[in-house]
Amino acid sequence: MSKRAHAVLVGALALALFSATTLAENPRRAKPLASPPEPSRYGVGRLATAEEIAARDISVSPTGAGLPAGSGTAAQGRALYEQRCAGCHGLRGEGVGDDYPALVGGGGTLTTNNPVLTVGSYWPYATTVWDYIHRAMPYETPETIRPGEVYAITAYVLFLNGIVREDVIIDARTLPAVHMPNRDGFIGDPRPDVPDR
Repeated sequence: MSKRAHAVLVGALALALFSATTLAENPRRAKPLASPPEPSRYGVGRLATAEEIAARDISVSPTGAGLPAGSGTAAQGRALYEQRCAGCHGLRGEGVGDDYPALVGGGGTLTTNNPVLTVGSYWPYATTVWDYIHRAMPYETPETIRPGEVYAITAYVLFLNGIVREDVIIDARTLPAVHMPNRDGFIGDPRPDVPDR
């Protein structure tokens, strides 16, 4: 047995022993809570307000559910991309060095020994592009790009990949209808508790 495997096994056994000991000392912990405790019970924190929860509920599904109002075209997105994205992803989406991935290219490489995973070659849904840019970009200051600007940057990235024309208006209605080249390249999750998208 390798040292790493041994360390993992010892760690797992220690965690199991700690859990068993803790439950034996306090059997009430073994019962799941029916509902979360009020924060005041512990004297710290508070419940989030509905407004605070809504502000963090930014998920966007492949169907477009969750996309906000706004729109943009690739022509509008070019300057935004150059300002906010090109420093890491290159002027044409080619990526910069080993640290920042390419967004463009890779067509026909997924079945090779060296697949190039880009927005154009790999991503199955255009809505995911919008969601990722909105949620995580730019890397240093995520969630600082307004929705209309995200639509424009998304349109530009799709344009660089040859997926949409430069003048196509991308919004909550048109973005889910964009057919990505690898949309049919994924296998659905057959588990009965996973909803169809």
